[in-house]
Amino acid sequence: MILAAGRGERMQHLTENTPKALLRVADHYLIEYPIFSLRKMGVKEIVINVCYFADKIKEVLGDGSRYGVRIIYSDEEIALETGGGIFQALPFLGSDPFIVLSCDVLTDYPLKQLPTLSNQLAHLILVDNPIYHPKGDFGLEKNKIIFHEKNTLTFGNIGIYRPELFAGCQPGKFRLGDLLRAAIQQNAITGEHYTGFWKNLGTPDDLETLHVVPDSLLLDPI
Repeated sequence: MILAAGRGERMQHLTENTPKALLRVADHYLIEYPIFSLRKMGVKEIVINVCYFADKIKEVLGDGSRYGVRIIYSDEEIALETGGGIFQALPFLGSDPFIVLSCDVLTDYPLKQLPTLSNQLAHLILVDNPIYHPKGDFGLEKNKIIFHEKNTLTFGNIGIYRPELFAGCQPGKFRLGDLLRAAIQQNAITGEHYTGFWKNLGTPDDLETLHVVPDSLLLDPI
């Protein structure tokens, strides 16, 4: 699944008439990079949640055939945030563990490296704390996600989840982070620290400073 329902408020005027997912970096739309990553690992079906200028995203991406995948859209009347958006899309995602990426994160993390999940509810990719988030989100002890005041890392918006993580949830707006924190307290989430290429593009300055992307992120549409 790729999260693409939000406007991207921090992009200011750039998203007044364009969804964040369709802003361009180098020669591609933001949302095309996670599509490329998923196709590289052999994913054939991708669910994308849409809300803000949803029709524009659908018009550009179509049914996914030109990328070699099938795209299923999960339409949101109002943006349901990360947790609510995933919960609404669960009927499309099936009963097996599924990957969730954000449309505004560019990374060369090898998705094939993600575990299949056995007893844990999720596995998260953590990265070094960016300048705008110096305190980080979570700690990492061996391969377990923990709460720790020091040596914390930032959740890189890359993860694999079991549907059971959402057991007991109700339709509506809620954040994925709330579910993750509860599961971390139950020692049910693993993770890893990735130090390769990772960029969260949240502001116009972020776009301005990234004129070239690594070749490892690219995959020409079929």
